[in-house]
This record gives sequence, C-alpha cells and structure tokens, in this order.
Amino acid sequence: MLYPALSLHGGLSASLSMLALVMAAPVAAQEAQPAPDKPATKAPVEDDPVEDDLHDRRVNPTGQIVVQGHGLKQMDLLAGTSVMEGSELQQNAASQIGDVLAGLPGVSATGFSPGASRPVLRGFSGERVRVLVDGLGSIDISNTSADHAVTIDPLTAERIEVLRGPAVMLYGSSAIGGAVNVIDKRIPRRVPAEAVHVDAMLLGDTASDLREAGASVDVPLGGGLVVHFDGSYHTSNDLEIAGYQVARVLRARLLRQADALVASGDAEAADELRTAALNRGTVPNSATETYTFNGGFALFRGDSNLGASVGVYDTAYGIPARPGGEEDVSIALHQLRADARSELDLGTGFLRRMTLRAGFSDYTHTEFEGAETGTVFDVQGIEGRLTFEQADRGGWRGSFGSQYYFRDFAATGEEAYIAPNRTNQFAVFALQEFGNGPVEVEAAARFETTRIDAVSIGYARSFEAFSGALGLSYETTGGIRFGVNVSRAERAPSAEELLPNGAHIATQAFEIGDLNLVTEKAWGAEAYARGRAGPITFSLAAFRSWFNDYIYQAATGGVEDGLPVFAYRQAGATYSGLEGEVSWAFLDRDPLSLVLDLQGDYIHAELDDGLPVPRIPPLSLTAGLEAQTAAFDARVEAEWTAKQDRVAPLETRTDGFTFVNALVTWRPVRGNDMVSVVLKADNIFDVSGRRHASFTKDFVPLAGRNFSASVRVSF
Repeated sequence: MLYPALSLHGGLSASLSMLALVMAAPVAAQEAQPAPDKPATKAPVEDDPVEDDLHDRRVNPTGQIVVQGHGLKQMDLLAGTSVMEGSELQQNAASQIGDVLAGLPGVSATGFSPGASRPVLRGFSGERVRVLVDGLGSIDISNTSADHAVTIDPLTAERIEVLRGPAVMLYGSSAIGGAVNVIDKRIPRRVPAEAVHVDAMLLGDTASDLREAGASVDVPLGGGLVVHFDGSYHTSNDLEIAGYQVARVLRARLLRQADALVASGDAEAADELRTAALNRGTVPNSATETYTFNGGFALFRGDSNLGASVGVYDTAYGIPARPGGEEDVSIALHQLRADARSELDLGTGFLRRMTLRAGFSDYTHTEFEGAETGTVFDVQGIEGRLTFEQADRGGWRGSFGSQYYFRDFAATGEEAYIAPNRTNQFAVFALQEFGNGPVEVEAAARFETTRIDAVSIGYARSFEAFSGALGLSYETTGGIRFGVNVSRAERAPSAEELLPNGAHIATQAFEIGDLNLVTEKAWGAEAYARGRAGPITFSLAAFRSWFNDYIYQAATGGVEDGLPVFAYRQAGATYSGLEGEVSWAFLDRDPLSLVLDLQGDYIHAELDDGLPVPRIPPLSLTAGLEAQTAAFDARVEAEWTAKQDRVAPLETRTDGFTFVNALVTWRPVRGNDMVSVVLKADNIFDVSGRRHASFTKDFVPLAGRNFSASVRVSF
C-alpha cells in the first residue's frame, strides 16, 4: 500500500522551545539545592522497580496487585485496574490498542476496521475514555470518531494499564468512563545494567497475512545519561473471515433491494449489490500499513531525572465500505510528537517529589474516496501536567497538581463536516489517602474549565466542571480487600459533539451536532472485593452510574446526501454492570502447575425513557485452563459472547458466538524468560463473530481461524 503525500503544520520549533523551558526549571531548581551531606545515590538501574508519573504495578505477599501512585499506598479508588505487560503483551499483540485489550474483563473495542480500534471500557467509548501515553493524552482525534486510529504503537509498549473507577477523573473529565495508560521508554525510565539494552519482537499471522516487527535500544553513555531509539513496521492484507462478510439481517435487506432493482430494469446495479451482499471469506479494503520511529534521552541525577523525545507515527489503512454505499474510503495519518519529562526529588519535607510532563503533537489525517482527497483533518495540540507528591505523614499521603490542554482543529475539503475550532482546557486536581491500618479512606477532586471557539461560525462557549470521589476500604488479616467508592463526575461536551453538520464519508453517516449541549453529569457507586484465598485469586466489582444530560449519538431515521443521519442528543441515562476474574491454581507441584481461570462482564445501559443506549457490549464469559512449567506454558480457552438483542431504535441485533483458542509459550533459555516464542491458534473452529460496540459490525466481522507466531527477546 502506498502512502499518499501528507503535509505538516509548522509549529515544531515553537513547541520544542516550550519543552526546553519546561525542562529547564527542574534542573535549575536541582542545581540550586545545597550539596547533600551523603553521597548522591546512583541512578536507578534496570532491575529497579519501574516508577512513572501515574503509578507502579507491584505484587504484595498475598499476590494482590497494588497500584501505587506518588504518595499513594493503595489507590483503591482505581478499583477496576488491570495491568498487561511482558508475556501478556506478546500473547495479545495487535496493531491497535483496542484489539490488544479486548480480552480483559470489562473491556471491548470499537473494531471499526483492522486499522482503527479503540478501547471500550464498561460500555463507555469515545469522549468518555482517555488513551494516555505515560499519563498524557495521545493528542490525536481517535476519541472523536471510531474510524480514526489511535497513534500509539502497542508493539513497543513496556506496560499497558487499564484504569476504571472514580480516581481516573484525575486525568481529565473525558476519562469519566475510564482510561488506558501506555507506558513506554521513549524517554528512558532507568539506566540499563547492560552496555546496550535491546528489546525486540517479530510477529506474523495467517488471517491478515500480518508481518510486524518492532525493536527498542537503550544505551547508557555515562554520567547518568541514557539515549533511546525505537521503531516498528506493520503491514497486513485484507482480513480473512468465517462465512459471509455481511450480517444476516443486512444481507436479507440488500438482497431485497437487488430484487427491486431487477424489477425496475437495472440488472447491472442489482448484480453489484447481490455480489456485495453475498461476499464471503474476506473483508475488502481492510489492509493496513504502519511505521513508527522515536528517539529520546534521559539524564538521571540521584532520584531526579530529566528527559525528552521526538517521534513519528505514520499509518495508512482501508475503511471497508457498507455494501451498496459509497466507494472505498482509505485513511492516511501522520503524527509528529515531542515529549518532555522532569522528575525532581524534593527531599524529606511535606513534598517529596515533583513531576512535570509535557507533550506536543502535529497531526494530519486525510480521508480518500478512491483516489480523490475527501477531507483533511489538521490538529496541533499541547498538553502539560504538573504533579506534586506528598510524603507520608502519619498515614496521610497524596498528590495534587494541575493540567493544561490546547487543541487547534481544522477540517478542510468538500466534505469537511466540522467547523475549524480551538479548545482550551485547564484543571486542578488532588487525590488524598488516610490510614495505615486495615481501614483506609481516600478522596479525590478535580475542577476543570473548558473553552471552545469556532470563529468561522461565530461560536464561543465556556464550560466549568467539578468532579469528586470518596472511597472507603477494609483489608482482612488474610489480605482480602473490600471497598466502596462513590463519585460525582462532570464532563464538558467536545467540539465534535457540538459542531458537526455534514457528511462524514469514512463513517458513512451524516452527523449533526447540537450547539446547545450542556455539561454531562453523573453520580457513581462501586463496590469491590479482591485478593487471594489459598490457591484462589480473585477480583470482583459491581458498579452503577446515574447520568444527567448524557450525550449520545442517535440514528434519526433520516437520510442526507444518501447517508443515514446521526444526531447528538442529551437525556438521562443509567449504566450498571458486573465484572470479575477468578483464578484457581488447583495443582501446584514442581515442575507443573495447573490453573483454571474464569472471567466475565455484563453491562446494562438505558436512557431514562427505557430505551437502550446504543452499542453496549453484551454479556461475555471466558474460561481457560493453563499448564505452566519452567520452559513451557500451554493454554486452551473458550470465549463466549452472548447475543445482543437490547438495541436502540434503528440499531441492529448482534448474534452471539463462541471462539475456542489455544496457545503455547516456549522459553528456550533455561532460567531466562527474556526470550520467548508464542504460537497461537485463535477461533479454531472458524466461527463468525461480531462486536456489538462497533459501528461497522454488520459488514466488518472479527477474523476467522487465525494462526500466529511471535518471538520476543530482551537482552
């Protein structure tokens, strides 16, 4: 696939100047400190625990996963946290972050096409889920429409954290439904113990003829200075599927339309429509091609560090056309991004650490209709985050800070359906924790002000949003933790909800915004239990959210420019759900362990008038059996997804399906898991499956039978 030529905005030099100023302050502060009485501690090395400006993953003696922020011992407000790293990342490798995480409890994906798939958390997507890179937003437009790819390469990620629950409001009002934080090493996080540290992975599969490779290199140059380079390349062909491309209900409708065309004398158009309706085996125009490259450095001085990075993300992918609709659409996307991080050790006073993060993005996204340029989206954005971590004072600890976000958005072309606009957002936040014993109390708050200007149509509005949360937890002597969280969250409407008015060819919809939308508000409650009881490890959560002025996109039944009309509306809504996972190590005798695990999730969401909220994932359950040895792990699992027949008006039902999968992981170097080979067989019985959360589910099913192999090395 060839990349169409893309143009870039100016502004990189200005942003780099800003980053230089951001970086200089902590260094100057550090240099102004008196020399310590004791020798400076050496920079952290590869074996040290990873610490970032969001939180660490650690396992306590009971086996319970503990999420630890700066100054936060438990952060139980993040009751639904999941962490994916190491071998799990290899086993779930995919080009888009949504597909990587779709197997976790409470997580689905938009699955718009193989080239664009964003996470759906507890039924929430789009503007209610933030996708972060080391605590900052991806600064793309993937949150504005399901056809837009996320500009993050999972292949070079070190760890991915899925954050659910009220504490994620600290990362923006658009995280009202949750957040996904990707931790990578574009800015090195530690000084390697080796002269050169390399991480690399190769991956291929049969369902899309996937060929993918990624590698990163970290080199310590002495004096605490580390430089980093990483890159990746991904290419795939049209997706192979089981059975018909078009879902049963839509297929019947298309065949009726073909019969009507025959009756009217248009046999040629009828044949084209019938051919599209009866297509089997592949999804046309679903190929992808992506490359990335990043370079960065970090300078470590004791427990402080300073670093920056610059990188490129470039992708081109097809958007499968709705049968009988417009001609094929493809998207070419290019992002140039610069980041800076500074962490300053403040000593032993009330404040122990300051973290400053800043990011700049220059993003261009072009939608092609055949060979013709349709719409071009140009976005420049800056995001900065300053956090102070408090020292533990007799059981009182926490963090507080501020955040700034700016985005300049312009869409040009005959089908530019959103007026050019600018978004300015500023917030202050705090998260505090009290208690060292079995009972702990946590409180979080965020105040955010947002201004959206669209000069070309004379539109300007400001919004103020306040969010808060309170959590109470109790830990038994056996290490099982119970907790309850309550929250009140508020979100300003986005420009993409307020301003659209026109045809969006990639989504094959005519989208209409509402200039009078008000802030979306929600009360939430969550109860959870997690821990280990003998050989059983578990994590269970139940949650409910009550929305006022919930913003959603509804099909109106109208047609404009030959496209179905979708309009943004507001109403009261309620989300309720259950999610959990249980793992039972029923045999644990050297050299063999056998583990049985079960996970599942269920979401019920409806508007105040009793109508279902659109595109809510159905009940899903996964059961697996895994054998573990020093050199090999082998797993077989059944992944069951129920039918979804609670649908919004004009939304189609989705059939249920069951996938049976198997994998083997081989660690060929005895005593060293830094080399691993994974062989997978997904959807072994070649079953047709569709994600209900996807706008394109009726003509973009999931992959059919797929065999894949990957090799990961770290040395």
